[in-house]
Order: sequence, then structure tokens, then C-alpha cells
Amino acid sequence: MALAGILGTGAAVPEKVLTNQDLEKLVDTSDEWITTRTGIKERRLAAPHETTSMLSVQAARKALDMAGIKPKDLDLIICSTISPDMPLPATAAFIQRDLGAPPCCAFDLAAACSGFLFGVTVADQFITTGKVKYALVIGAELLSRYVDYQDRATCVLFGDGVAAGVLGPASPPSGILGEEMHTEGAYSDHLYIPAGGTVKPTSRETVEAREHYIKMRGNELFKVAVRSMEEVSRRVLKKAGVSAEELDLFIPHQANQRITDAVQERLGVSPDKVYSNISRIGNTSSASIPICLDECVRSGRVKKGDLILMSAFGAGVTWGAVLMRW
Repeated sequence: MALAGILGTGAAVPEKVLTNQDLEKLVDTSDEWITTRTGIKERRLAAPHETTSMLSVQAARKALDMAGIKPKDLDLIICSTISPDMPLPATAAFIQRDLGAPPCCAFDLAAACSGFLFGVTVADQFITTGKVKYALVIGAELLSRYVDYQDRATCVLFGDGVAAGVLGPASPPSGILGEEMHTEGAYSDHLYIPAGGTVKPTSRETVEAREHYIKMRGNELFKVAVRSMEEVSRRVLKKAGVSAEELDLFIPHQANQRITDAVQERLGVSPDKVYSNISRIGNTSSASIPICLDECVRSGRVKKGDLILMSAFGAGVTWGAVLMRW
């Protein structure tokens, strides 16, 4: 079977910037407190009129242009998001419509911060088995819609952004060399939104109790995240017969700079091979890795033949890794 690869990338981030100094006016926090604990200096917030699908289409068009693929050529669209336009229908349906793509298979995938890698892994299966030729995978989050700006533990972390990748048959030796996906529901209460589903349908009481916002147990998550990202990265590298020293670029999920540093040190990846934009963008969940990848590709940081490892961890809890040769 021919390998699948990412043929083009694109990103769309809102113009509005929310700095740590802005947050100092909203909650009991400080730039020093936020920077020391997270590495974040600012994050982007979507305007009231901007939607997940709107920014997704912008990112998708850039990725399609880079890949030299037309919307009519798409066979599959996967939108990874936990902040959809609405509960029904899937945000992928709006993306398909607004891109002018044919009535192809289009669906949403909810794996939180690991979502883009889950989407890439799913698309890879379709392409390598010959079921589809070209797939569009999008990581899209407008988390500001779910952030409680009275909760300093979470409001300092999350921002908005979208990024996309077009996948298709790769020219050897390029392509996806290995991947893994995992979920462990035992930690589901570590990062979640209590209300709005069938467990707690929306009511006046749930709104007044502020149960439609993100809740997080950060200290517990930190330990699980570092361990899981390290382990899955090692397994994917081992399966492909690649050592950490051979990597040209490591892109971890941008959750917290301390998590990135801990995983990098445990894997033995040289610091100059690790990409981070968390200080500028914050945690954009499923969009964080593809935004980083797009920045690296467009800046020339990524060159043909480079070995790239991407690793993520998110609510669920979910975690995964993808190794590819550009």
C-alpha cells in the first residue's frame, strides 16, 4: 500500500488578542503567575460573528491551495472539534457546503486536544486502503465560548484557532510512518463540561450554576499527560525503527510549556528541534498541533524529507502520536 501524507496545511486565527494584562483586570491573576505556570503570554479570541465552520473554511482553502487540490477533489472531510457550530448537524456539513465540495463523507470527531491526530490517523486508513484519494482534516476550536472568565485556573489557558491539513497519496519516501490513538475514560472527570448533554440537559439551574463551562483538575492532568505523551511517542518511534535523535522536528500539543519541556526531556529530543507557539496562541485544543505545523511549513522550518513527530493529550482522556516524513 502507498503511504498517505499531508500535502498542504493552512491556519486561521482570530485577530483579537487577549493578553495576560487583560486577564489581570478580569480575575485574581498576574502576568508572572500565568507565564511561570503555563508559558502563555497571550491568546486569540474569535469575534462574536465568527464561527467554527467560518474559520475552518478559511484554513481549509489555504491548505487546499498549498496542496494544489480543488474542493471538488475531496472524498472525505473530518472536523475535529469540541466547540461545534451547533449540536446538530455536524460542523463538517457546513464546511463541505461552504467550501463547495461534492457531497462526500463529512463528519465531526470529538477527541479534544488529540483530535487532529485522531483525524489524521482515521484519514490515513481510508487513503492507504484505497477507499478515498484526498481527505481534509481540520482541528477547529472556539474555546472562548466555553471558558469561565471567573475561573483563573482555566481562563488563562484557552484560546481560539483553526488549522487544516490535506491528506493524499504521498511520493516515497514521504508519508505517515506510524501512529497510535488511545482513550482512558477513568480520567474523564479531570477535564470536562458538566452540562449541556444528556447527563445534565440545559436548564435554568445548570446555567446559573455555571456548569456549561470547562472544568479542570490541572495538577492530576499534568502527571498523566507527561507520562502518556512520552509513552505513546516512544512506541510510535519504535514501531517505525526511528530514534528520537533522528527527528528533525517534534510538535507536541500546546497545553502547557512545562508539559512540553518535561516530555522533550524524557524523550531525549534536542530543545532546538521542539516547536512551541504557546506563548502567542495559548491552548487551542485540537487546533494547536496543526497551527504549529502550518507555521513551520510556511516559515521554511520544515523541509522535504524531514522526520516529524506530533504528540498530543486531551480530555477523555485521549492521547496519541503521529510520525511522518515530510
